[in-house]
Amino acid sequence: MTRRGETPDQNREEQIKDATEKILQNQQKEEIKNQTKKAVGRSIGVDVGTSKIVLAERPNGKALFTSQTNAFIPMDYSKFSEDILNQNEVEYFKAGNSLVIYGNGAETFANMLNQPTHRPMSQGLLNPQEENAIDIIQAILENMVPAAESADSQLCFSIPGVSDQKGTDIIYHEAVLKRQLVNKGYQVKSINEGLAVVLSELGDENFTGMGISIGGGMCNVCLAYLSVPLVSFSIDKGGDYIDEAVSSVTREVTTRVRKVKETGFDLTKKPQNEIEDALHIYYEELISTLVKALRANLAQTSKTPNVDQPIPIVLGGGSVLPAGFKERFEKVLSEEPLPLKISEVRLAKDPLNATANGALIAASYAH
Repeated sequence: MTRRGETPDQNREEQIKDATEKILQNQQKEEIKNQTKKAVGRSIGVDVGTSKIVLAERPNGKALFTSQTNAFIPMDYSKFSEDILNQNEVEYFKAGNSLVIYGNGAETFANMLNQPTHRPMSQGLLNPQEENAIDIIQAILENMVPAAESADSQLCFSIPGVSDQKGTDIIYHEAVLKRQLVNKGYQVKSINEGLAVVLSELGDENFTGMGISIGGGMCNVCLAYLSVPLVSFSIDKGGDYIDEAVSSVTREVTTRVRKVKETGFDLTKKPQNEIEDALHIYYEELISTLVKALRANLAQTSKTPNVDQPIPIVLGGGSVLPAGFKERFEKVLSEEPLPLKISEVRLAKDPLNATANGALIAASYAH
């Protein structure tokens, strides 16, 4: 918020100054913590993604990640089916005359039955077309997130950036998730997915650069200087968009398309079948849309202070995993240069867990 009498640039300079002080303060805190080994409440990071929910914590000084598929599949109730689910420790709940299987088990059953899974989230937000969406999210979070150990335990969870199509929906989405997580006993805050990638991957660059999270539902972008967001936005396309588009033109169910995409698909190789050909086409279209949005959003922003040196772009999220994605992105970027200098494009060290790791770092800084 701009103070009375301040210009937006003056306010941003104040934010950058505050961020610099916080970085130095937290570096000092880390040194003191390492020296004294003083016990503090636990820190948790949660990436609430359209396709997966990932939890990050650091129990022994090293980041540990656990995940659950953010999906469900209903099946008709029978005592026999319920017994089988219990015997195999598959997570489910009853809803009327149905058994609703959720989490990792949903994907397994969908592949066995050659049926698509349902998503409790769509394009990064709670899916209004699924009446069980909130129940599914709550059940997954309840099972994944441990209870807070003390009143100062910190939890940070990811939310998408604002897009042209969504505004108030993000407010509702964030409030529902925060209410569930506060009930676990944590001090809870949210973080933009793109900024989480910056915190996860750009520590050596003093958290200055661009983080892009390309997940199942959206592409989230954040340009930051010393951890202060300068530009952030999202586009409503991601891995699910590719799966659904390919499914539509090839007449294959999305679970089959997703399996092809996630098991050795390579953007550097010539397509070997109809599914791979369609995947090439829609990946190219996704990258082109993302780069056009980058140029448009940066062009609309007044000249950012102190970002005259080349900056890195880091790509995270599950949709960047196919071999050749980075090279395709760089090629399109070279054809449509951005209005600022780029030093390099690189993948996150662990693309699937980068957002959760950034949320964990943000939670740790809150102590």
